[in-house]
Amino acid sequence: MILTVTLNPAVDKTYTTGMLMLGQVNRMRTVHNMAGGKGINVTKILRQYGYQVMTSGFLGGYTGEFIESCMKKIQTDCRFTWVAGETRTSINVLAEDGYVTELLEPGPVVSPQEMEQFLKDYRQAVVASELLVMSGSVARGIPTDIYKKLIKIAQKEGKKCILDTSGEALVQGVEAGPFMIKPNQKELEYLVGHRLRDIEELTEAGKELLQKGIGHVVVSMGKKGLISITKENVLWAKVPLVKTVNTVGCGDGVVAAYAMSLLKQKDGVTALKYAAAISAANAATLENGDISQQLVEELVEKVQVERR
Repeated sequence: MILTVTLNPAVDKTYTTGMLMLGQVNRMRTVHNMAGGKGINVTKILRQYGYQVMTSGFLGGYTGEFIESCMKKIQTDCRFTWVAGETRTSINVLAEDGYVTELLEPGPVVSPQEMEQFLKDYRQAVVASELLVMSGSVARGIPTDIYKKLIKIAQKEGKKCILDTSGEALVQGVEAGPFMIKPNQKELEYLVGHRLRDIEELTEAGKELLQKGIGHVVVSMGKKGLISITKENVLWAKVPLVKTVNTVGCGDGVVAAYAMSLLKQKDGVTALKYAAAISAANAATLENGDISQQLVEELVEKVQVERR
């Protein structure tokens, strides 16, 4: 059983259009609503591969009900904590000219009482899980050290945690020494406090984080691929090219792949190949977290892994 934590989920509303014009009336060609948020995307991929998943986090209002119904359709064990506010909507506009525009709502304000209830629900879910994935931004009202607290609770139960977030939530979460983190280049730069110009500097920054008790650092670099950094080795996966439709959720594909590899105890090279392939396959579909497993297997054979 894998427990996913999404503290600020969203209904992802994806539009397609010819060109988005600022200050003009824009008529969309298509619209697609789906359950979203980084942990929700991870959940969808894990379920496609048949893994048992518990989903947790905060939900509220009609949008929250929509997300829960989506999770029940794919047969996850819903352990959400309900709040008085309305779960946010995230708008993603895909234009034919290649521009992608995102409009992200802040999400509901979580009260101290709702936070207390979540921690109670979370502790129960941790006991029933084997591995935890904590992903995404933090809703208003939630302290920025929340991931640090959640990781420590899980560690007391002997459970490994994968953390994928940003900003101060990432900085403080790292202090708890999660088993694995998956920053992109900008997030890694925020962590270390300076710009990272090339793969060598990214690698050195990742090695610095290993000294703080993190077992594994995976850096996502978009079209440049992925870097896997552990005490044993450094691997660079070059991602095969696909026709990109929607890049939302590609990083979540990396996280989902590593969660599966951890449970199956795959070697580092194989785990990295599948992470790169699932991420690329996600980019080839309109709905984030909805991938072609056949395409994944084809892409795995094309992923090039270089030891650094």
